[in-house]
Amino acid sequence: MSEDCIFCAIVDGEIPGRIVYEDDGVLAFLDANPLAEGHTLVIPKEHYERLDDVPSDVASDLYAAIHEIVPAAEDAVGAPASTVAFNNGEAAGQEVPHVHCHIVPRTEGDGGGPIHGMFGSRPELSDDELDDVEAAISDRL
Repeated sequence: MSEDCIFCAIVDGEIPGRIVYEDDGVLAFLDANPLAEGHTLVIPKEHYERLDDVPSDVASDLYAAIHEIVPAAEDAVGAPASTVAFNNGEAAGQEVPHVHCHIVPRTEGDGGGPIHGMFGSRPELSDDELDDVEAAISDRL
């Protein structure tokens, strides 16, 4: 646990949260500043700052919880869909340095748009540049 992490404080019960799900390693609660009705955050109880810090067994448990919570959140607020996302690092908009998944129930015409709408412009990459990126990622795996 991190002493200065608001999510760790929720896990420890020091700060109240509207808990919707809990098991041995995962906690889910309503976002205090929701983007939509039913906006839920799903976190590992242990403190990990970025996705690549999360051990694979914890990541599996986290995804299993997300898999269960998504349809429940959608159904609870009558939403036919949801956006499920992680902001991984400060440059990506991660405001709390504790891994957390956003489940945002969505309805037609809610103004949220697709994830592609987050970016004002897209890079224009040649086939050679795409080949280089493909190789660079593959080499690291």
